[in-house]
Amino acid sequence: MQRRIEGKAYVLGDNVDTDQIIPAQYLTYNPSIPAEYKMFGKYALSGVPDDAAGLPKGHVSFHGPDDDFVSPYRIIIGGKNFGCGSSREHAPIALAAAGIVAVVAEFYARIFFRNSVNGGYLIPVESKTRLADQVCTGDDLVIDLTANTLTNKTTGDVWELHPLGEIAPILEAGGLFPYAQSVGMLAK
Repeated sequence: MQRRIEGKAYVLGDNVDTDQIIPAQYLTYNPSIPAEYKMFGKYALSGVPDDAAGLPKGHVSFHGPDDDFVSPYRIIIGGKNFGCGSSREHAPIALAAAGIVAVVAEFYARIFFRNSVNGGYLIPVESKTRLADQVCTGDDLVIDLTANTLTNKTTGDVWELHPLGEIAPILEAGGLFPYAQSVGMLAK
């Protein structure tokens, strides 16, 4: 797991649900097949209208100017209840396939949070303050998981983040099954 994550922000608001993260019509793809895994990246966040992401004029959408499979953004800033809706594990897979490394939100729907951690797909970080109103899409950010801070290199602002706590070793192992194997809970 990366302890320092740098990249452009893509800002969303409250109650971003799993149907917005990866709409149901794209669930026919199989993420274990590399060519189909790419499609999850292509359609990630396709259920969220661009105006909901607070895109300033002149910015490209989440997928870039050529409707790329991998987004130019690396960090999502969300509000409250990120990942609510259905329990589909495809939601964190889609964001990871699109190149997202971490999501920073006020709080998460539990199932999205656990799917992110258990699969080792994303690093779900909780913020101590509401960042969705303070960070702009396109800002250059640095998440420091050792210092538990988020720095906006565009504005110079620095915010405190909640520590990862008990999920850190699971993320460092690459997910729940690799973690369970590494601590002897499962045979290798």
